[in-house]
Amino acid sequence: MIGNVHPKKYLGQHFLIDENISKKIIDSVNFSKYDKVVEVGPGKGALTKYLLYLKEVLTLIEIDKESILFLENEFKNENLEIIDKDFLKFDITSTYPSLSEILIIGNFPYNISSQILFKAIDNYKSISCLVGMFQKEVAERIVSKHNTKKYGILSVKTQLLYDVKILFNVSPNVFFPKPKVDSAVISMTRKKNINLRCDINLLDKVIKLSFQQRRKKLKNSLKKLDIQENILEDSIFGLRPEQLSVEEFIKLTQKISDETI
Repeated sequence: MIGNVHPKKYLGQHFLIDENISKKIIDSVNFSKYDKVVEVGPGKGALTKYLLYLKEVLTLIEIDKESILFLENEFKNENLEIIDKDFLKFDITSTYPSLSEILIIGNFPYNISSQILFKAIDNYKSISCLVGMFQKEVAERIVSKHNTKKYGILSVKTQLLYDVKILFNVSPNVFFPKPKVDSAVISMTRKKNINLRCDINLLDKVIKLSFQQRRKKLKNSLKKLDIQENILEDSIFGLRPEQLSVEEFIKLTQKISDETI
């Protein structure tokens, strides 16, 4: 237990207890660019206490009742909004329909960090930036480039819409309880003038099917799409998914779309 809040394993909670890391995360963001800041999984408020000084109204989304009680007692601030909800079930676009510059920030629970990422991607028109703590191995997959082993669905789907980078690595020693893995803080900034030039649902299907059988050539892993044989003769279908850049996945989807219309 820490400050009347028990870290819960089933929620993947590892509370950040190093002030220097909290400050480093806060210092990495230019908050003036955003019209809404949403902290996901604030826990005991390691980031919250700094965020309150930066934004007129700060929104926290927390599912743990014990943490919510702690936060309500610790931060008696009229500019603080606490939403008792699972972030993965929270409808960002409907809640803030007029906002397109939302920042998501947090020390994310490892067990749902990838799902938080995909949630941001699905709401990219509203979420212009995400800054968060991830398991280091997941962070490395997010920023990986093609022709590397860690390049996969996370890499392609994120980099289609966001410029991503690892800001810094974090030791297990700055958390309670200590995780068994290293961590990293990443930054995702929405790209300007996004134009994918293809059907985003088909693109999503192409990416998933390609990496489900990443050792196979694309002409084999994409058979479910019923692509005509003459199209499969294109050299791009002789490649494996990790050989394609993000831009080439768009071109691949365009080729498939042109032939199936």
